Amino acid sequence: MYWYPHGMNGWGWFAMGLGTLLFWALLIAVGVFLLRALQRGPERTQAHDGGRPPTPERLLAERFARGEIDEDEYRRRLDVLRQNSGPPGTRPDPPDLRPGKHRGP
Repeated sequence: MYWYPHGMNGWGWFAMGLGTLLFWALLIAVGVFLLRALQRGPERTQAHDGGRPPTPERLLAERFARGEIDEDEYRRRLDVLRQNSGPPGTRPDPPDLRPGKHRGP
């Protein structure tokens, strides 16, 4: 190829090499995406409970299991849920559960 007067210069080789790298990167990314999509099981929605929405206690337990909240916050929120589980007219005012807000005196 070097003997042709109309051959590629250095920039042509660079563009061709970069194009090849981008092509293979895109091909590998699509393959990884497809493998991950196929290996993932069916979405865990309400089907695992027979179509019923999960209870607040179950959602709280799942958050605790995932490590999103610590044990103190889990127990505090669970106490609040159990305390507020009475009939709608007899429920006390909900406490402030924002982070940084502490219950008690």
